[in-house]
Formats: sequence, structure tokens, C-alpha cells
Amino acid sequence: MPARAPGTVRWLFADQLGPHFLDAPDQRVLLVESAAVFRRAPVHRRKAHLVLSALRHRALEPGARLVRACTYREALAALDEPVSVCDPTSWGARRLVRRLAGEARSGAGPDVRVLASRGFVVSEPQFRHWVGGRGGRRLLMEDFYRDVRRHHGLLLDGRGGPVGGTWNLDELNREPPPRSGRLDVPDPWWPVEDEVDAQVREDLDRMVREEGVRFLGEDGPRRFAVTRAEALAALEHFCEHRLDAFGAHEDAVLAGQPWMAHSLLSVPQNLGLLDPLEVARRAEEHGRARRLRLASVEGFVRQVVGWRSWTWHLHWHLGPEHGSSNALGAHEPLPEWFAGLDDGVVDANCLAHALRGVREEGWVHHVPRLMLLGGWALQRGYRPDELADWFRRSFVDGYEWVMTTNVVGVSQHADGGVLATKPYTSGGAYVDRMTDFCGGCRYDPRVRVGERACPYTAGYWAFLHAHRERLAANPRLRQALRGLDRLADLDALLAQEAVRGADPP
Repeated sequence: MPARAPGTVRWLFADQLGPHFLDAPDQRVLLVESAAVFRRAPVHRRKAHLVLSALRHRALEPGARLVRACTYREALAALDEPVSVCDPTSWGARRLVRRLAGEARSGAGPDVRVLASRGFVVSEPQFRHWVGGRGGRRLLMEDFYRDVRRHHGLLLDGRGGPVGGTWNLDELNREPPPRSGRLDVPDPWWPVEDEVDAQVREDLDRMVREEGVRFLGEDGPRRFAVTRAEALAALEHFCEHRLDAFGAHEDAVLAGQPWMAHSLLSVPQNLGLLDPLEVARRAEEHGRARRLRLASVEGFVRQVVGWRSWTWHLHWHLGPEHGSSNALGAHEPLPEWFAGLDDGVVDANCLAHALRGVREEGWVHHVPRLMLLGGWALQRGYRPDELADWFRRSFVDGYEWVMTTNVVGVSQHADGGVLATKPYTSGGAYVDRMTDFCGGCRYDPRVRVGERACPYTAGYWAFLHAHRERLAANPRLRQALRGLDRLADLDALLAQEAVRGADPP
């Protein structure tokens, strides 16, 4: 694929809105808005708002044209001139642009030229070269992350080693919630809505009223950046006011402080408004200048250029079949209360809080996502492909590439350990240590059987029992599996969990 296509109009998908998707600052832009996507399956109301707001704000910039059409083909026909497009972020969109490009070469359609993907810290050919150089060794995110830092000179000392002498400071970023019950950190940066947002909200209301479109979750004030200027402001605010506090309690959850010290930059990054390398460099520059806590800076950089890019590249490396992986044989459909974000029927404080956060904001941070929502689904055997699709539609930063790898691979262990060395689930003890939910809950994290039995504690042991043979060879689970033999109430626990079934806890 050509790396550049000077002189063409650049067709931008709604997650390619930043300047690094153009070959020149003054390159003309085609944007396509289609409400048809909202009719296929319910998406979160806030996500629909963000995408439309981002597209329409981008359309106000010089040289941009927004075309409203039912299909991309119709939009390209309306433009009637050659376009170039950076490789999109889903398998379906990639097949589409290649089909259009093939038709163009045969003279049967609009002139479309497909360019290599952009927006990540290394290119897809570079990642393939890295994989080829592994010599058959297991692909590990930690190795990839270190090589990325070396390649881009991120957080290195004068001799090419890691600043502080250690590549990974994750051990310092696992503190439980503060005993005060509140993290002492300024509020996140919040955008100010404008007339574009007002029109988007009016249009979404009309879709519901007149076209029968259904959305998940609730509407509310826009929380995330949708323009390049807003994204840069959010980045600066995070670096100045929240980065230092980010790391220590990175995995902690407080009911009254859902944002903790997280950056809220996943949305503008996934809209393509920020290049991850510029985000990492800005965090490093600010951290050095202000002498911020190194573990916080390193932990954030690892999220941005490590895990985020790692999951992106594995999505393409593993192929479309990875999304249908089901190594643990999980076939239960998502129950309506879960899929519909009905936290009101859930008694378990932690799970109700996670569902409520998604319903109200379309966002919760990685621990409620993976440990509470994902852990519940893993213990109950929900279908991993169906769960990944739900995550993609329910979260404002949800896209195929990130949800397939994080849900199918990590959260549900459905690929048998390609992305994660062990299933990402725990009993109530971990929830009790890392959150403030258990104190007021009707369930006790220390109880396995009975009316007060914590569904996560009981569910954890039932999960291990159900998959004991599959997981027996995993060295990270040997101690836990041996623990099954010490449970005097295992039979009662299994009978209890079989009765609970798909009911809300």
C-alpha cells in the first residue's frame, strides 16, 4: 500500500479525526455520517452522541466536507473524485475499502486508494518484523513494550536503559483505596457543550421518536473531548493535575469517585484525535520537568504505548477468527438484566455499581470492566463473542480492535492463554481489598455458601471446579486448584451456584 496519496481527498472514518491521518495540513477531507449504523443494534446513547459530535465538529474545519448517506458507496458517489483512506480499524471496514479499491481498479466504481494504517506507535509491518524476530518465542507484551520504549527513546536514561533502573514499576501501582475513602485529586477536565452538541442531542431524540431507534444507557452531559483542541486541553489538564496521582491507586475503585485519577483520554485517542506517541512524550516531558512520581508516569506510558498498541497489533496478527475463540466452551447468552444495564435488580454492590456506571456514563475504568463485569461473565460462562460485542456497543471508547482482544483474549480467557497467562477473575477477597463496596453489601466476601454467600467468591470456586482439567497445566493456578480439595463445602457450593444460574445476584 502507498504510504501517501498527495492530491487526493482523504476519507476519514469517525475514529481517524486527528491531523496525523492527513498527508498535509491543508489536505481536503471527506467525512461520512450514516444513521444506519444505529439501527443495526443498540449502542450507548452517549457513544452515539460522541461519534456524531466528533464528526460534525471536524466537518467545521477548513477543507472538510460532511456527506450524510445510508452507505459509504453513496457518499463516495456524491463526491465524484478520487479519495484515499487509511486502513480502518475493523475487519469489516477493511474488507469494504479493499472491495471499493478493487472496483476502482477495474473501472467499476469510485477511485479509492487504501493507505497503511496510522495512529499507533509502530506500524503493522514493523510489528510483523518484530514477531518474526522472536524465533518462535512466546509473544509477550512486556518485551514489546520495552522494545517500543527503546525504539522511540521513551523514559530512558543516558545509557539507553530505563529511567530509575527498572522497566516496569507496576508493583508500586497496586495500592488499595485510600483509607479516607477519597482520592485527593482535582476533578477531570470537562468539555463545554455547544450548538453542535445541542443539534446532535435533538437528532438522536428524533431517531428514537420517529424512527424507532433504540439506544443503551442514558443521555447526559458530554464528558469527553471530541475536537483536537479539546483533546489537547484534556491531555494538558491530566498531566498538570492528575498524572502524579494516577499510578498508586490505578487498580482501586471508590463508589463515590468513579473517575479516580484516570486520564479519560481513551475516547479522544480512539477517535484518532491524539497520537499515542505525542501523549506518551507529553507525559514524560511533564513528569521530568515537575519531578512527578516515576511509577505513575511509567504506568501511564505503559498503558498508552504498551498495552494499547499491543492489543491493536495482536488484533490484526491473530486474524478475524480470534474474535470467535471459545477455549473454555462458554455458551450462555447474556441475560437481559446484564445486557440492558439493569443495575436496579442487582443486590451485589460491586456489580450494581459497574452496571450503573456503564448505564449512566458509558464508561467505567479497567477494574470494573475486567474484574467486575468481565469476571462475572467469565464465572457464569457467557458467550465471549457476544460479550465483546456488548462491550463494544456499551462503552464510549469501545471499538472492535480493543474489545475483541481485551474481552475475548484477556477478560474471558477464550483464546486459551494467547493474551493472558491465566483467567482474569477472582473471589470477593480481591473486590473487598481494592474497592469500598463490600462493607455495605448484603453479601460477605468471606462466605461461600448460604444467604450471605458472595457471588464472586462462590462463583470463583465454581469456575475453577468446572474448568479444572483445562486449567490443570497452568502453573499460575496450581495453588488455587489445590485449594478446591480443601473446601469442605464444595458440594453445597456447586449446588447453590447451579440454582443461582442466570439470575441477577
